[in-house]
Amino acid sequence: MRIEDEIKQKKFRSEFEKLAVNLLYTHGWLINKHSQFLEPFGITLNQYNILRILRGQHPNPASINLLKERMLDKMSDASRLVERLRVKGLIDRKICENDRRKAEVFITEKGLETLAKLDNAASEIDNILGRLEEKEAEILNDLLDRLRS
Repeated sequence: MRIEDEIKQKKFRSEFEKLAVNLLYTHGWLINKHSQFLEPFGITLNQYNILRILRGQHPNPASINLLKERMLDKMSDASRLVERLRVKGLIDRKICENDRRKAEVFITEKGLETLAKLDNAASEIDNILGRLEEKEAEILNDLLDRLRS
């Protein structure tokens, strides 16, 4: 469906304004789809992002600062997300012996198992994005990268 129909707006000031609105609307739409996908697993999109970062670091630890740097949502409170994941048993946090202000964060076996289940279920998201052909997705990725550069 066209963005004009989705938001009931007939005209935009320019194609650039339409693009900005379309990107913001699509971002919200995709966040909603991801949230629906993650809900049965009891984790949020930001928690999922933390788990994926930690899996990439595994078996090495990550600092809270490293997590903040790599997170998709830079406004998230990484410390709070880490604590919620620790309570769920998906990650472990150890205070550094050298510097008690620092913590090392590790993904647990349960966290790795949860991500493996999510990987298997991710076809739902792939099906949504699969409305584009792979070459179209590649072009869109290139265009978005260029827009941010």
